[in-house]
Order: sequence, then C-alpha cells, then structure tokens
Amino acid sequence: MLQFLKYVLATIVGLVLFSLVGFVIFVGIVAAIGSSSDEVTVASNSVLELRLDKPLTERKQEAEFSVFGGSGSSIGLNALKDAIRRAKTDDDIKGILLNLDVVSGGMASLEEVRDALLDFKKSGKFIVAYHETGSEKGYYLSSVANEVYLHPQGLLEFNGLSSEVYFYKRLFDKLGVEPFIFRVGSFKSAVEPYFRENLSDSARYQTVSFLNSINDHTVQQIAAARKLPLARVKTVQDSMLVHNAEDAKRYGLVTKLGYYDEVLDYLRRQLKLDADKKPSLVSLSTYAKAEKDDEEKVSGNNRIAVIYAEGDIVGGKGGEESIGGTKFAETIRKARMDNKVKAIVLRINSPGGSALASDVIYREVMLAKKEKPVIASMSDVAASGGYYIAMGCDTIVAHPNTITGSIGVFGVLPNLGPLLSDKLGITVDRVTTGKFSDIPTVTRRLTPFEQQQLQHEVERTYADFTSKAAIGRHMPVERLRRLASGRVWSGTEAKDRGLVDVLGDFDDALAIAARRAGLKEGDYRIQALPRRKSAFESFVGMFTDGSSEEAEARMLQNKLGPLFPVYQQYHAVMQMQGVQARLPYELTIQ
Repeated sequence: MLQFLKYVLATIVGLVLFSLVGFVIFVGIVAAIGSSSDEVTVASNSVLELRLDKPLTERKQEAEFSVFGGSGSSIGLNALKDAIRRAKTDDDIKGILLNLDVVSGGMASLEEVRDALLDFKKSGKFIVAYHETGSEKGYYLSSVANEVYLHPQGLLEFNGLSSEVYFYKRLFDKLGVEPFIFRVGSFKSAVEPYFRENLSDSARYQTVSFLNSINDHTVQQIAAARKLPLARVKTVQDSMLVHNAEDAKRYGLVTKLGYYDEVLDYLRRQLKLDADKKPSLVSLSTYAKAEKDDEEKVSGNNRIAVIYAEGDIVGGKGGEESIGGTKFAETIRKARMDNKVKAIVLRINSPGGSALASDVIYREVMLAKKEKPVIASMSDVAASGGYYIAMGCDTIVAHPNTITGSIGVFGVLPNLGPLLSDKLGITVDRVTTGKFSDIPTVTRRLTPFEQQQLQHEVERTYADFTSKAAIGRHMPVERLRRLASGRVWSGTEAKDRGLVDVLGDFDDALAIAARRAGLKEGDYRIQALPRRKSAFESFVGMFTDGSSEEAEARMLQNKLGPLFPVYQQYHAVMQMQGVQARLPYELTIQ
C-alpha cells in the first residue's frame, strides 16, 4: 500500500511539474509574440547591414521555435527588397553594408536583390561590400557596391557556373530495384538518374545552353557595374585567373584588400564620425520590425492578390513548402470571386510535380482570367508543372536568369521484387479478380502490354499539356512541340522563342497587373496569399497536425550535409503519384 501511494504521489508531482513547465512555455510564447509588436526605432546616421546567411525564399519561413528569439529559417525575398526600397528614402539610413560570404539563393532571386541595390544607389547613398570568402553568387551582388573589400587572405570564387547531377543506376542495381520509365520528349531527362550513369547528349546540350545563357548575362552585369571591358572579364573567368585576394584586386573585381575594422573605418568616414565612435549598424531583422505601416497611404479597398506558388506541385492541400493543387486552386478561386481583388499576380518558383495537380491549378487560372487580369511572375524556376500553371496567364514575366520550359511529362514505376526476395528475403503472392487488377504494382515486372498502356497514358498527358500551352502562347501546336520535348530554357532563351512575354522582375509583373486593371500607384494594396501560419501556429501545429515535417527535414540537412540532396531525391521519388511534369533532375547552379 505504501509503495502504491508513493507511485501515486510521484505521478501527481510529475503532472504538476509538467503543468508548470507548460504554463511557463506558454507565457514565454505569448510574451515573445507580444514583444514582436513592440516599436523598434532606427537611430539617425545608421547603416543597413545585410547578411544573407540564410536561404533566400519568396516569403520568410519561420523556424519552429523562432518565438523564443530566433529570426526565422529563411530570408524572404519580398521583405528584403522592401527593406532596401524603404532604406533608399529613409533619412536615418545613410548607406548599406553587404557582409557576404556564401549566399544561398537562385540566380533570378539574386537578380531582383541586385536590381533593388542598383535602385538604392540612385539616391546618392553608398553601398560597401565585405567578403572574407566570396562565392560566385555573393560577388554578383557585391559587384554593385561603391567599394568592394576582400580580406587580404581571403578567396574570391570567379570561375563560372556549374551544375552537378546525382545518378542512382548503380545503387538500384545493387539493391535490386528495376525502374520502369515512361516519358515523352527527348529532352525530358528527369528520369535519367534512375537508369543512366551520366548525362545523355540531349541533357548535356540543353544544360550547356541555358547555363551559358545565364552566365553570359551575369558576366555582362558584373562588367558594367565594375566598369571593366566585357572581354577582359570573360577571360578572367574562363581562364580562372583569380586564385587569391591579390589576383582579385589586380583584375579590378574588388577595390580594396582590407580587414573588417578597415571597413568600419570606411563607414566612419562616410558617416563623418570620430575615430572612437562605433558606426550604427542595423540588421535586416531589426529594420523589418521598424517598418512603418504604409496602409494609410493607400486609398480605397482595391487589391492585387499576389499568390506565391513555391515548391513542388503535389496533390491535395500540400504543406507550407509545397504547392497543393487543391489549396492553390481554392486560393485562386477566392481571389477571382473577391470583388476587392482587381488583378492577380501568380508568383512561381517551382520545378513542377504532379501533372494532375498542375492541371487543377491551371483550370482556376483560366477561369480567373475571364474576369480579371492574371499575370505570371517567374522567379528562379518555373519549369514543367511550374510552366503549366503559368501558361494560361494573360502575360508571363520572367528573369533572364529564370529556368523555365521543360514542357514534358514522365512516369516511374519501380519493380522492387528482386530487392524484396533476393536482398530482404520477402516473397509476395497475390489474388486478383481480373488480369490487370494489381496494376499499378511495385512487386513484380510489368508485362510489355502493361508498359505500353502506361506509356500511352503519359503520351496522352503530354498531348494535353502541349495543346493547352499552344493555346496559351497563341502559336500552332506543331511549333510549340518543337520548343517542348522537355527542353529547359533560360528566361532569355524562352523570351526569344515566345514561351514568355516580358523579361523583368516581380515589380514589373505587378506594374503590368495594375495597368491592366486600371489602377494607379496608391490606389491599391497587396494581398499576399495563401496566408502563412504564424510562428505560434507552426509551434502548435507540431503537436496537432504533424507539421513538424519541415523541422525534421532541416535537422536531416544539418546531419547529412552534402548527402542531403540524395535524401531529397529519394523523398521526392517516394512522393510521386501519377504522371509527373517536373524539371529534368534536381538542378543546383553553383
């Protein structure tokens, strides 16, 4: 009896302690949320310091526990551009310090940031950049600066762009996995990693083409910014003449070799401070909290809905980092039926995904544009399914650096029979009511007839995709299919071939939408959709709706390091259902 009472007492004490801890956590969350609304002021004679040390995404993604003082797990492109734009006319901000090393972001996103920095310089304010180790992408941004400092022992990467592709054929051979491939288009190389050990000639040809197109554009921009002859900059890059800081200075890519304290001395001179005074540096996160409310500057209730479509296209509602066909179709539908919304901008950053989910979204785009302007704004990637949801829009706006096209489809159905029986000792038997009742199956080989039927389904989807693309682009389907076949294009290449209408950024797309809707600046406000979960909602969701998947992925990324792309590819394959309209292979430009 005494032992029983002891256990009961221990249980009660445990419950009380758990409740107290839970209460403290809850109070902390509420306090953190409340403090986030506290007014933050920026001191006069300050410098905005930009450290792009987190992934650059269309909208800021909150870390699961950012309510406890974290600053989020990504940097939102829109918030970053807004901060630079506001700093241009903010009398308290005298300049910008770019403190950059490795920068994570797509080439088109970086182009938007760079354009915002160039616009900032029109105010007469200064930009200074500092690198300890400068990556190719980081230098692309810092090349706009008035002064570019590089640590005397630092390195600057300036040797061109590259892209690596992982191939899994040997792995599948060892495991006993036999992939059955169904595709249309000689350039639809998304499935090559499953049955090849290297790039096919067509895949290599298209990659060389769009990589060179993107690289030519960046080199031209760098040469113009640094006031260097274009041919000289190309020679420096192609011959890898920059090996160290002295080389970077000799060839005019940087202006000063110096330490961080020397950068601070430069800031003191610009701010006219005494040598013993510390320059006032304002971080991006702090400056974002100090942002003034511009709502009062907007008259009326007119809105332009900006629908952010970022990530893989999947069926159903999807998640915070994917494009759920059902969820996004509903979002477009609500914007179409909202009388306050006068135009829609579909902001796309997606390599594609489910062909069915893409078509669900495409249908709502077609219905919406019957009632109001719908403009597509392509970010880093708008390929395959990403192009599918753009092709019905009134106007398609892309960056020169956007990766787009890839108009093609594929399907993969693996035979896991040898893996199960030979490697794992698992056998499978079946009972069916008809000859094809177990299709699709992953536990046996497909017969030639079954393979033929699945290939016909992929071809049917491709015919539907290209027919709709031809209608959207106002060109004969035969011509469209010559541009399709799964081939990937840069934004510049796509514009030359009529696959996009305008080369420009998000602001250009927004201006087109406003003009089409008859709206002038100050007559409308931006409505960002779909609504994102707050930090508190994400925290609660970890315990209620299983939304900890993104946190788990980030933990795996930290643990796996360079092997994380392999896990991502495996996870993507496991998520594939039905025919896919997806970018050829996992593409990372570095």
